[in-house]
Amino acid sequence: MSVEVSIFGNHQDEDIKVFSLKNEHGVEVKITNYGATITSILVPNKAGHIENIACGFDTLDGYFGKDYIENSPYFGGTIGRYCSQIKDSKFILNGKEYHLAKNCGDNNLHGGNVGFDKRIWDAKAEGNSITMSLYSKDLEEGFPGNVEVSVTFTLTHDNELKIDYSGLPDKDTPLSLTNHTYFNLNAFSSTVENHNAKVNTAKRHAMDNTGAATGEIINITGEVDDLTKGKVIGDVHEALGDGFEHFYVFDNADFKLQEVAEIKSDESGRTLTVFSTEPCMLLYTGKYTSNAIKRENGEQYGKYRGFCCETHRYQNGPNIENSPKSITKAGDTFKSTTIFKFGW
Repeated sequence: MSVEVSIFGNHQDEDIKVFSLKNEHGVEVKITNYGATITSILVPNKAGHIENIACGFDTLDGYFGKDYIENSPYFGGTIGRYCSQIKDSKFILNGKEYHLAKNCGDNNLHGGNVGFDKRIWDAKAEGNSITMSLYSKDLEEGFPGNVEVSVTFTLTHDNELKIDYSGLPDKDTPLSLTNHTYFNLNAFSSTVENHNAKVNTAKRHAMDNTGAATGEIINITGEVDDLTKGKVIGDVHEALGDGFEHFYVFDNADFKLQEVAEIKSDESGRTLTVFSTEPCMLLYTGKYTSNAIKRENGEQYGKYRGFCCETHRYQNGPNIENSPKSITKAGDTFKSTTIFKFGW
């Protein structure tokens, strides 16, 4: 196991670093402290060829390119203070109404205009882990309370990328962190529509016409988007007439680590198994991703060319009564773990 550090670019007169975690099986994960962002994941296929399976860029400049900025797909970023949408960009907490940036129609998305994915994090490498931390100030992007945040990325000998999140606020505040990596198990030689997706629940959030969760949880047993037995993504796309943007809900009252999803490709032989302590996961197949976006080496991104498994608290949780642990109390510690396990 090894960790290498190099300069990724410069932002706000500060050198930005990229850290490379690599294990003995050829799995390599690169993470920059700009946004605590995963920039690439190298994994062998069934023939032993090691290829990148994650959307991202090889230089910091890539994250400031015109096509990327205009499309804003959040490739690989650590999302916070509260990921996904908050309806009408406001919520009431302890009798006070808080107002957030309207950066997704009238809703707030992924923490606002300058979310955690656009912050420079402090970073420290230790053993087979990298820990990144930041201090989010009271009323930053409209959210109450100062919060000490950290995220630790660990690459194991078992080909697992373990992501541990922690947050300690001094006031009650909404907290929901996730990682926004887009995966393509065929290393971008095709779309992800030939991947098979299995999600271990038959429940999902109902959404309103703005894209915010209403609080209603729908049973989808036997429906086209029921993935409990595994389905080919393209078949479901065809039946839906659209791509996935589904918030699946798990029974996990104790926030215990459990398997929530498995995606596999017969073409490459690669598998991605997702474990999480979280009660919700967005399965997103990049239906809004611009086809104009490419890595510096020409690796083609775009619509349906990557899928996300974003594990987190309830979408629009601050506005949903009894949403589990959407609010972290002053002095309590927010904890969350997600594991991406790679196979081939």
